[in-house]
Amino acid sequence: MKYLNIALLAGSVSAFAPSPATKQSQALKAFDVDNLPGALPPVGFFDPLGFAEKADANTLKRYREAEVTHGRVAMLATIGFLVGEKVEGSSFLFDASIKGPAITHLAQVPSGFWLILVSAIGAAELQRSKTGWVDPADVPVDQPGLLREEYYPGDIGFDPLNLKPEDPEEFEIMATKELQHGRLAMLAAAGFMAQELVDGKGIIEHLQS
Repeated sequence: MKYLNIALLAGSVSAFAPSPATKQSQALKAFDVDNLPGALPPVGFFDPLGFAEKADANTLKRYREAEVTHGRVAMLATIGFLVGEKVEGSSFLFDASIKGPAITHLAQVPSGFWLILVSAIGAAELQRSKTGWVDPADVPVDQPGLLREEYYPGDIGFDPLNLKPEDPEEFEIMATKELQHGRLAMLAAAGFMAQELVDGKGIIEHLQS
């Protein structure tokens, strides 16, 4: 349960630190559809519904911001599902009273915890919006949700381990890896939730049966 909560809180704030010397050139290159990170053979650029064809560069950047953020939350949540269920009954949190499938864990926590959870998520999202988005007062009426020109989607300056490459090509490789892992995690998290809703059993219980 502890790790599931951490997953929900941390997903919005895990990102690469900015590098002023390369960030703008990376952003300009990345948001040309032909060079968009995350397109790999044999599928290539997968957009069966044609969202990219209908989107300008700013809209495409918002799509990528949403994909990266959801992918990060999903990666942490997937781990949270497994760890939360594995340590149930032995965690020091909430007197080890949180039990059952992970999708029921949040419903079992004290109501006061929700205030902490919502406040923490709100603070993280507010900081992300200040970093990536143009102040609404300065945005043209026909461009709602405009991202800053120099902002690279997902790059909110959080990189405590200094993992962000300085080289643009290495950065693109790392960005593609993160996207691919995030996409897989979104499918995994959705599968976990669906499975637990269907039969009321935890994922760990399924793996051990």
